[in-house]
Amino acid sequence: MKVTKEKIENSQAYLTVEMEPAEVEDALEHAYEHMVKSTNVPGFRKGKAPRTVLERHVGKEALLEHAINDMIPEAYEKAVKEQNIEPIAQPQLELSQIEPVIFKAVVPLPPTVTLGDYKTIKITSEEVKVEESSIDKVLEQLQHQNATWEPVERPVAFNDMVTVNIKSDVEGKAFVNRDGLQYQVEQGTTFPVAGFAEQLIGINLNEEKEFKLLFPADYSRKEYAAKEVSFKVKVSEIKQEKLPEVNEDFVKTVSSECQDIKTLREKIFEDLKSREAERIKNDFEEKTIQALVDMSKLEYPPVLVDQETNRLLNQQLQYLQASGINVEEYLKNIKKSTDELKEDLKPRAVKRVNQSLVLEKIAEQEKIEVSDEDIEKQIESLVQTYAKEKQDEVRTSFHSDTSRDSIKSALLIMKALQKLVDMAKSTDTEIKSEKEDNI
Repeated sequence: MKVTKEKIENSQAYLTVEMEPAEVEDALEHAYEHMVKSTNVPGFRKGKAPRTVLERHVGKEALLEHAINDMIPEAYEKAVKEQNIEPIAQPQLELSQIEPVIFKAVVPLPPTVTLGDYKTIKITSEEVKVEESSIDKVLEQLQHQNATWEPVERPVAFNDMVTVNIKSDVEGKAFVNRDGLQYQVEQGTTFPVAGFAEQLIGINLNEEKEFKLLFPADYSRKEYAAKEVSFKVKVSEIKQEKLPEVNEDFVKTVSSECQDIKTLREKIFEDLKSREAERIKNDFEEKTIQALVDMSKLEYPPVLVDQETNRLLNQQLQYLQASGINVEEYLKNIKKSTDELKEDLKPRAVKRVNQSLVLEKIAEQEKIEVSDEDIEKQIESLVQTYAKEKQDEVRTSFHSDTSRDSIKSALLIMKALQKLVDMAKSTDTEIKSEKEDNI
């Protein structure tokens, strides 16, 4: 065969391979030997029909197609060896012509990463601060979580909890028909239709009301889009929220660790501080990695982004399924196809590929290593996140060569990131935690 390397572009080698007639003949003979054993040819026992007879029976094109399908993968392997090419993924193969047999291959090559002077990266971190108002907000949320609902005899107001009977139709077809529905009247809610909650305001106990609303033109269910829906409602109960008083009894209800309001506020402060510190840490890491990506030169084949996009898509779909969400309904609600969702994920995939490549290069240049002990500790840490009855099975699965290699790669990147972050921390700035005096 004759192999021509047309060009190298975007970390991909473009090859043209022309097969010799003798190679094609050998492939045809092998195809014949395979097909004749599984083809019923009238007048012959299986495996005994001559090649000319088999060709007339199945068609010369079918025999040639079989031969080419067998021949191209083997020829491709020989071609990349001849050209001293090390592919990092499967190639794109395309048959150009049959006489002579010529095919083209686009071969993904290893990425090339040239790091900038990463030791000059200096990032100023934010200070960890917790405002008094943030503590008050958490206390208010705890009050709402522990609130009670008390019946009232007055017209419906926003934030009430009502029991309501609903009858509705769209062009004579039933829409929402529920008796005894518990419904919180929240301003701006779109359930069951935007404007429904507002129509309940001012209704008295046991009063009926009829009204009409219009579905938006972009409503998720197309059969209702831009159509009018008629409602008839009756409110049979109105309750208002009663917030508990913030006192020692309240403290005991929301936390077994705290004795009084002061210690509860201190605990809330520590929790908020911890979360804020984690946010700042993540933000610092993100800025540091991006600074490295921006100063570095990266070249890699598009297949790396395709692989990462598919991985992110599978993660998202698995999460939806694990949460009990129907994937088809989800896509319908967001008005996207799977391909459109993949396209949305592509920028994130590009970012992740860039970051992984520069961190891998950091690990190489800084001679960072991951020991067997590191891998064992990480495996045990992962195992502990599973239920006890599953831990032995999970531990065994994590000790497979594939899993260990994956864990090793992840740890290598984590260590490289930590090394980069340590170098990027400005010497004149320190992360400080300030506790408000009036807690």
